[in-house]
Amino acid sequence: MIENIDIQKIIPHRYPFILVDRIVEIVPGKKAVGIKNVTINEPFFQGHFPGNPIMPGVLIVEALAQLGATALLSIEENKGKLGVFTGIDKFRFRKQVVPGDQLKMEVELIKIRAPIGKARAKAVVDEEIAAEGELMFALIEDREY
Repeated sequence: MIENIDIQKIIPHRYPFILVDRIVEIVPGKKAVGIKNVTINEPFFQGHFPGNPIMPGVLIVEALAQLGATALLSIEENKGKLGVFTGIDKFRFRKQVVPGDQLKMEVELIKIRAPIGKARAKAVVDEEIAAEGELMFALIEDREY
């Protein structure tokens, strides 16, 4: 199991934009399974939507991408690189994600031709699919500012 502080050693995301709390399974370069505990304290709930808080779908996709990046960047030859989106395909949102939910996410890398790749991603709440689709990405050199 990889906790949040150790996830930050693999990907560059930081609060308030790191969206993976824990990784429960990882096969470097192949797949990762992770958890996002959705709480009312998330900054995006202030405006999305007052009185009816719903996690934005784009942030569910981002959480999945961050999880996928951990699988990809945990390979020795990819350390020091950055995974960036090149496309999102066939994504469907099937269930609203609200405060109190635990988002269980799974990302499987299905095609990699350096520096481009594709992954299958799924987010589940209470054994019900909340979102699923494909993510495309590129690996680039990380530039620290």
